[in-house]
Amino acid sequence: MVQHNTLSYSDSEDTSIPDELISESPAGYEKSKDFTTLIAWQNARELKLFLYNQIIPKLPECEKFNLSTQITRAAISITANISEGYGRFHYKESVQFYRISRGSLYELKDHLISCHDLKYIQAPQAQEGFRLIEKSKMSLNGYINYVRSKIGKS
Repeated sequence: MVQHNTLSYSDSEDTSIPDELISESPAGYEKSKDFTTLIAWQNARELKLFLYNQIIPKLPECEKFNLSTQITRAAISITANISEGYGRFHYKESVQFYRISRGSLYELKDHLISCHDLKYIQAPQAQEGFRLIEKSKMSLNGYINYVRSKIGKS
C-alpha cells in the first residue's frame, strides 16, 4: 500500500505525492531522492498552493496582469530555484539559487501586504500567508546554513 503526503491547500486537483518520492528513508541518503525531499521545498510548495487557491482567486480582474502575475511568478520562483539549486554540482552555486528563493519569499510578503492594504483579502488570509511565508523562510534559512557549512568540506 502506498502512503500519500497530501497538502491542505488543494481545492480542485489531487496534489498528493507518494511518500516514497518525498520522504527521506531512515537509512539515510538514497540516490532516488531529489529536491522534493527537502523540507524547504515542501514548505514553499505548501505556500505556493495556498496562494494559488486562497489568494489569487480573490483578486479582481483588474489585477490579472499586475498583482496576480507578480504573485504567481514569485511563488513559482521559490520552488523552482530550490529545485535548480539542488541540481547544481557546487555548494556555492547552489546557495546562490537558495538566496534567490529567499528574495522571492520577501517579495511575496510585500505582495500579500498589498493585497490586504487594497482590501482584496481579509486579515485571516493575510495572517495565514504570513505564517506560511515565515515557515518557508525559516526552513530555507536552515537549509542555506546547512549547505554553507558543507562549503570547503567537499
